[in-house]
Amino acid sequence: MYHGENCIMKQITNILIAGIFLFNFIQDLNAQGKNVLTVSGVSFELNGIPFEYTGVSFFNALYNPEFNRSSDIRKEWIRKFMDHGINVLRIWCQYDNGRGFVDGGPDRTLYLSDGSLKPEFISRLKDLIRDADDEGTIILLVLFSRESWEENIRLGDRESEHAVEMITRELIPFRNLVFQIWNEHDHRTLDYLNIIKRIDPARLVTNSPGYGGHLGSLEENRKLDYLSPHTTREDTRHWEIAAKEIEYLLNKYRKPVVDDEPARTGTSSFGGPKNRTLPEDHIIHIYNIWKAGGYAIYHHDMFQTGYNSPAVPPNGIPAPGFSAYHDRVFEFLQVKERFLRNLR
Repeated sequence: MYHGENCIMKQITNILIAGIFLFNFIQDLNAQGKNVLTVSGVSFELNGIPFEYTGVSFFNALYNPEFNRSSDIRKEWIRKFMDHGINVLRIWCQYDNGRGFVDGGPDRTLYLSDGSLKPEFISRLKDLIRDADDEGTIILLVLFSRESWEENIRLGDRESEHAVEMITRELIPFRNLVFQIWNEHDHRTLDYLNIIKRIDPARLVTNSPGYGGHLGSLEENRKLDYLSPHTTREDTRHWEIAAKEIEYLLNKYRKPVVDDEPARTGTSSFGGPKNRTLPEDHIIHIYNIWKAGGYAIYHHDMFQTGYNSPAVPPNGIPAPGFSAYHDRVFEFLQVKERFLRNLR
C-alpha cells in the first residue's frame, strides 16, 4: 500500500512540475510577444484577424547605425513604414557580401565561423523584433544569402546546421517573426526546415528559392508554410507575368504566396531592369498580385549602390520621404485598403 501511494505521489509531483514548466513557458511567451502571425488557407492572420501582409526590402536593418541608435528612434522609423502601409520588414542575417551594399561588409553577419551567433547582433536582433512587435510589424528574417554564397562566403554543412539550430532556439519567444531560409537559393532548404520545425514546430518558414521566375521545387513548396519566390522581372511585362505565376502557385499549393520583391527601378546590376521604368509599373504589378490573391514585398534600389549614391538616402534607411519615384509606390500602399476591399 505504501509503495502504491509513493508511486501516486511521484506521478502527482511530476504532473505539477510539468504544469509549472508549461505555465512559466507560456508566461515567457506572453512577456516576449504581443502578436502572433499564422496562416489560414491562402491567407495570413495576425492574432486571429485577417492580415494584409505588405512588406519592404530593408536588408541592412540589423546593421544600420541610424535605425539602431535607440529603441525610440527605431520605433519612429517603424511607425513611418506602418503609416505608409508597410507592416513587414524583410531583413538579412548574412550581409557580408562584397557588392558594396549600404552598411554591408565582411563582419556584417550574425554567424561566427562555427555557426554560433555573434552576441552583439543577436541581442540587437531581439531588440529589433521586440520594437517591431510593439508597433504591430512582422519581421521576415532571411537566414542565408546567395550573394554571399556566390562569393564563397559560406558556413559548412555542420556549421550551418548549428547556426539554424541556435537562431531557432534563441528566437522561440517571438511570434511576429518568419524565417525565410534563403535569399534566392535552395541549398539544403528542406534540411534546415526540418531543424527549425523539430525545435519550434509553430515557426512559420518560407524560402526564396532562386532568381526571378524560379518558383521552387515541388517537394519544397509542399512543405513550406507559405511561398515567397522572386517572380519574373522581365522589363516590359512583369506586371502581367508575375500575377500569373502567383495565381499558378496559389491554385497548385493552396497556401499563401508572397511576391518577394517585384521588379524595381535603379541600377541594372543585381538583376535590375535594363530599360527605363515608371512607378506605375510597380503599382500595376502589386495591384495585379493582389487581384490574383497574393501578397507583395516592395523592392527598390535605396541600398544597392552604396552611400553617396543619388539613389541611396544619407542615413541608409529605405523609408518614404527620400525618393520621389518610390514615394509614388509608398503613397499607393498607404491607401491599399481602398483597392483591397473588393479583392479579399
